[in-house]
Amino acid sequence: MEWDWTFVWQILPTLLQGLKITILATVLGALVAAVFGLVLAIARRSHNAVVSRTVGFFADFIRGTPLLVQLYFIFYVLPDIGIRLSPLVAGVIGLGIHYGTYAAEVYRAGIDNVPRGQWEAARATNLTTRQAWIHVILPQAIPPMIPALANYFIAMFKETPLLSAITVLELMNQAKSVANSSYRYIEPMTLVGVFFLVISLISVVGLRFLENRYARVDER
Repeated sequence: MEWDWTFVWQILPTLLQGLKITILATVLGALVAAVFGLVLAIARRSHNAVVSRTVGFFADFIRGTPLLVQLYFIFYVLPDIGIRLSPLVAGVIGLGIHYGTYAAEVYRAGIDNVPRGQWEAARATNLTTRQAWIHVILPQAIPPMIPALANYFIAMFKETPLLSAITVLELMNQAKSVANSSYRYIEPMTLVGVFFLVISLISVVGLRFLENRYARVDER
């Protein structure tokens, strides 16, 4: 089968529409993962053993099961108990929860690297626990974590084709629809690969910039 540039220009708007959904799902999923992961990390450090162990078991369970199974559960099983979500919302929640458990470990490592003296200094200035977290601990812990979190952001972006399994009209789903209706697979699937490659490379360049920036900060 020969490459058909006319066909490429015909299907490009459809694929770009799918790419927009892919990027939207990735960004929203990353926001959910960032917030959810921080909540898990703080809860995991709780002095209450029940809370800490429950959160630890939940995180291990999510990391130990495939993302695709979790997406199916959210989209197809939850309606049986009255919880119905749109495909995109279900996909964002699935991505956010799944990658939030990985982000939680990054947060936990970053928080553990903050010197204990910072906690003592916060208490010495009569800051509440909440104030200590917001004004002292997190501002020091989060910046060095950004490169590691960005790695998970890239991984999440490359996992978005799984959302096609729950009918999200993202890039891969649009490409499959075009291919199935035209019986031409080489152009749509090649373009999908190119889109993912280009955006991933751009993200990697941004990641290297962040790593170099924080390396220079650490040297100071």
